[in-house]
Amino acid sequence: MSTRKIATPSWTFLTNHAHVLLCLAKNPSERIRDLADEVGITERAVQRIIVELEADGYLEHRRDGRRNVYKVFSRKPLRHSIEKHRKVQDLIRLINK
Repeated sequence: MSTRKIATPSWTFLTNHAHVLLCLAKNPSERIRDLADEVGITERAVQRIIVELEADGYLEHRRDGRRNVYKVFSRKPLRHSIEKHRKVQDLIRLINK
């Protein structure tokens, strides 16, 4: 049995912000540690991204015991001028097909 490691690509089509948002849309109570592992970035980077997404109104959280539960605002438009005619929900639908 081979335990060959798959090389991490040097770039991707989506940003880490999009990856975090997609993960939280799929699993709203995912821990920061697990998000960091899934996205392939540090926990500190995930925390910074979450703060930025919340500050711009794409995400909010509430405490549930010791955990945060996140709500993604999927009707918000995407930010870049090329895709601003689309909403977050369009991206979620596209990726989760």
